[in-house]
Amino acid sequence: MNDQTHDEIRSTVREQYSKVAERAPGTGCCGPSACGPSATASLALGYSADDLAAVPEGADMGLGCGNPQAIAALRDGESVLDLGSGGGFDSFLAAKQVGPMGRVVGVDMTPAMVTKARANARTLGAANVEFRLGEIEHLPVVDNSIDVILSNCVINLSPDKSAVFRDAFRVLKPGGRLAISDVVLTGALPEELKGKVEAFSGCVAGAASVETITALLRVSGFENIAVHVKPESRAFIREWFPGSGAENFVASATIEAKKAGTKSCGAPTCCAKESSA
Repeated sequence: MNDQTHDEIRSTVREQYSKVAERAPGTGCCGPSACGPSATASLALGYSADDLAAVPEGADMGLGCGNPQAIAALRDGESVLDLGSGGGFDSFLAAKQVGPMGRVVGVDMTPAMVTKARANARTLGAANVEFRLGEIEHLPVVDNSIDVILSNCVINLSPDKSAVFRDAFRVLKPGGRLAISDVVLTGALPEELKGKVEAFSGCVAGAASVETITALLRVSGFENIAVHVKPESRAFIREWFPGSGAENFVASATIEAKKAGTKSCGAPTCCAKESSA
């Protein structure tokens, strides 16, 4: 895939998600029944009613395919990076967990999403969260500054996943970790789905296999790699493109990995003070 194709895909995804940012909450990225679960379906993905109540209206845009918070094991004082932060849902939940001594940075390539997330942050009064415009392949974050990277159903949208993982490795501190929910390819995608633009922006056509994701993470320098496919996710994936059979070829998964090394001090809070994202 050449650079022009990469740019065309990014432009298509950016345009589609700009429309999402301007729509009413819960409409998903391709309409009420396609591309992602509705906002209320977040409960089925493992979020709690308290999670939904803790964020401003519109922060949970129903674009996830799992709950990276459940595997992140965030601790007080940690620095967190949210890839493809959207309206800020996972960023705000992470900010609550890391506390006032921690810090959360959300990165999204869609200006309308960043604007929405910043407005939500003002509504919430979240002083330890900020949102930056940028591509997840080229993160606007300094080296070795992040304890935990979160992402929810976004990396599949990237046409250059190797660049995403390389840059994620760059910005993580030694001992830092990935906690990702995303869709993975479980079977050869039919040409009729592979060629649909809406299937790419809808988290289907861009999915990679578990083997490919594992290999890309390993080449990028990660270790302790674990990818767990969730077969039960096919129930809601069926709703993304009804009648297409997409649920037979992709499924939600959790993706975990670690950057080797240990933090330069003994406590997460200390390390959070030492470096700035």
